[in-house]
Amino acid sequence: MAPLFTEKECLRCHEQHGYRVGDVRGGISITIPAEPVFATLDSQRNSVIAIHGGAFILVALMIVAYSRGLRRQWVALEELRGSLERLVGERTAELQEAIASLRQENYLRREAEETTLRLNRELEQRVAERTAELQAANSELEAFCYSVAHDLRTPLRGMNGFSRIILDRYGTTLDEEGQEYFRRVSAASTRMGQLVDDLLHLTKVTRAEMRRTAVDLTAMAREIAIDCRHTQPERRAEFVIQDGLMATGDENLLRIVMVNLLANSWKFTVREPVARIEVGSTDHDGKTAYFVRDNGVGFDMAYVDKLFGPFERLVSFDEFEGTGIGLATVKRIVERHGGNVWAEGEPDKGATFSFTLT
Repeated sequence: MAPLFTEKECLRCHEQHGYRVGDVRGGISITIPAEPVFATLDSQRNSVIAIHGGAFILVALMIVAYSRGLRRQWVALEELRGSLERLVGERTAELQEAIASLRQENYLRREAEETTLRLNRELEQRVAERTAELQAANSELEAFCYSVAHDLRTPLRGMNGFSRIILDRYGTTLDEEGQEYFRRVSAASTRMGQLVDDLLHLTKVTRAEMRRTAVDLTAMAREIAIDCRHTQPERRAEFVIQDGLMATGDENLLRIVMVNLLANSWKFTVREPVARIEVGSTDHDGKTAYFVRDNGVGFDMAYVDKLFGPFERLVSFDEFEGTGIGLATVKRIVERHGGNVWAEGEPDKGATFSFTLT
């Protein structure tokens, strides 16, 4: 839920109710019911756990029973060996009895092995069925997300479009306060639309098929740096990009990682007289760690755990735009490559974002 604060313009109508500037006088929230989907996933997970647990217990009991039977037979054989000198006449009969018992045990062992194989086949079949059901449920969840996003986009586009039409056609009949209200509606609908797009993007990169190839991160970073300069050509900035940065991974997904990290550095160095953004690599616990370092606003390490969570922001939207999805997307992609991502920073002294791949 987002708080609705009392502003100076609100006091015209609400001062008589005791509100002051800065007071919270309400909230705005959007709720999407996802409980049926989660309930389906929970029920399937419990079924898989119950099947695995039951099969494990059954196999364990069979192994214990079989081992005890073998132990009894070995004890009988030892007793038979000790009585050979005294019971020569009975030796043949006892040996025949022991052989018969061993044959029976072998028969039981083969039967147990066949039973175990049959149970394993049944278990594999059930696991395959449950896996298929989970994949179907995931597909349904993804379709649900796309459907919700589509349903949200339409009214958001309408809000944005009508707000602009009102400003264009009737702006001269509105006072400055009225125009500001419509500008805020337009900006809010634009931000909400971007948030929906970012959420869909996060879902897509989580499920996208990976194709590992050799990726030239140096060339990729230089292309992204040129794009950043084109967005604000008046800015003074220095990009220092290490030569020969090579990685193995999905080129499209790694481009998303580099775009997010470099765009973040470009955004958070906007107040610097000369922005400095560095891309390079270093050794980290025997692995190659790639990093993007800047001299921007930085952050307090006390809040580092929040950086890579969806919707988490350490600065207000008024200071720097963003939806809080970018670094969460970076984390998902790096983890899909079997790597780790982390950040280091200090307020007003810049930040360094590093990641490894396997």
